[in-house]
Amino acid sequence: MKNLPLLFLGIFFCLAFSWTGLILSSEIQYGGLKPIALEEGETPQPQAIVGEAQQGRLIYIDQGCLYCHSQQVRRKGYGADWERGWGDRQTVPRDYILQPRVLLGTSRTGPDLMTIGQRQPSTEWHYLHLYNPDITSKGSIMPPFRYLFETREIGDAPSPDALIFPDDYAYERPPAGYEIVPTERARQLVAYLLSLKVDYELPESRFAE
Repeated sequence: MKNLPLLFLGIFFCLAFSWTGLILSSEIQYGGLKPIALEEGETPQPQAIVGEAQQGRLIYIDQGCLYCHSQQVRRKGYGADWERGWGDRQTVPRDYILQPRVLLGTSRTGPDLMTIGQRQPSTEWHYLHLYNPDITSKGSIMPPFRYLFETREIGDAPSPDALIFPDDYAYERPPAGYEIVPTERARQLVAYLLSLKVDYELPESRFAE
């Protein structure tokens, strides 16, 4: 009983030092970061994700994409991100300041997606990749997301966003007179993936020479 005050103080100071090191120091270092323009008249970067892409971000989280894909380009010498073409510069804290939840990811079972909107700007590519990853990435271990698409009868003309399968597609095709089209969730998810770009420079991170 005599040591209770000392024990209490020990616990208090442990928690206080932990809070100071993890929370307060981070707030001091990064809490004041804002979008910034390198040149006068340029749009400050980064920009917030809005519209369909914002809804797609929620679907990205809901589908668990962040468990197999990261969103951070490491600096040279800390992995093969540059050699793989995953980015033209390393990502820094300012890149994430407008994100309500930073999706750094927990592993890289699949490629990093921080710049997927630059590397793969084709909407059609992303639809095919979601429907059957093996179409666009032979041997991919990514599971198909066919439930984000629907098969429906073709009307007066095929839908503009109906999937067009390559000639060597070896899997089941829709029946004659039917087409496979993305649902609203698929369109929103692809809009989010296309919005993932690091096509701007920041004072603390410039493009590679």
